[in-house]
Amino acid sequence: MKVAIVGASGAVGQEFLRILAERNFPMDELVLFGSERSAGRSYEFKGKQLTVKLLQHNDDFRDIDIAFVSAGGGTSKEYAETITKYGTVMIDNSSAFRMDDDVPLVVPECNAADALVRPRGIIANPNCTTIMMVVALQPLEQLSHIKRIRVSSYQSASGAGAAAMAELQEQYRQLVAGEPVTVSKFPHQLAYNVIPQIDVFTDNGYTKEEMKMFNETRKIMHTDVCCSATCVRVSSLRSHSESVWIETEEPISIAAAREAIAQAPGCALVDDPANLRYPMPLDTAGHDDVYVGRIRKDLADVNGLTLWLSGDQIRKGAALNAVQIAEYLISMNDVG
Repeated sequence: MKVAIVGASGAVGQEFLRILAERNFPMDELVLFGSERSAGRSYEFKGKQLTVKLLQHNDDFRDIDIAFVSAGGGTSKEYAETITKYGTVMIDNSSAFRMDDDVPLVVPECNAADALVRPRGIIANPNCTTIMMVVALQPLEQLSHIKRIRVSSYQSASGAGAAAMAELQEQYRQLVAGEPVTVSKFPHQLAYNVIPQIDVFTDNGYTKEEMKMFNETRKIMHTDVCCSATCVRVSSLRSHSESVWIETEEPISIAAAREAIAQAPGCALVDDPANLRYPMPLDTAGHDDVYVGRIRKDLADVNGLTLWLSGDQIRKGAALNAVQIAEYLISMNDVG
């Protein structure tokens, strides 16, 4: 088994290195690729130094079985044919192919088998906020079909990449020092602030990030559910959170919802408000599960439930989900 990471120097690329080592991913060789800016850098993996190769249109992927690609949509589109032409399975973390009919969009806890049908050799990794939400909602969907979802996200700086995380830290330093604040990676200062915009606005007044949650949820869960989202950037460094309201065809009791989430793969129930226990970014950062709490009946809908979730955007929201897809393919003898 030969594996590649494309975009190895980015925040998600670095997380791939950590997760592949932590999970002892079954491979014989790991190859790192990057842009001209990152080519030549070295990173340690299981005690060995690996040097980043320049991503080029050549035959470097001839013997590679799986390529984890996290280098932006433009790079994914440009290099998809180069990566897949010899049979490499491309697991892509960008939005480039997510809604293409011939590219499966996969969250293993929800629709792992979709990964087995990939006419173009590409599997798309969904948007981070969508991933975490559907992991939490899938066990509830098994109790009663979810008709409507309303969600507000509280997305950390990590969702905009390593440079954005560094900018937030630098903004706090600058404010403490009384210096002018650097604003580059976000439309406004993020420190001591929240920004009700992630990605660009579309004609209907929703941002692309919000429309991703609408469209991707339907594709992943194979459902006609309507999802109305407001996505907000907050000044936490890592881990996203979401406040979710759902309307189901039949009422779901609080006890049934808690039990379903507690037993669901990829979920962890933290729901003890009497003792001030509920998921928070400080606690979920660095962990694999989606943490769910504050489950309660929706006061505005007899068939409604309200819940709160938090999870590490770089792990389950990106790198871990992709690795889990690859692990599933290996378990099904579908790669290598």
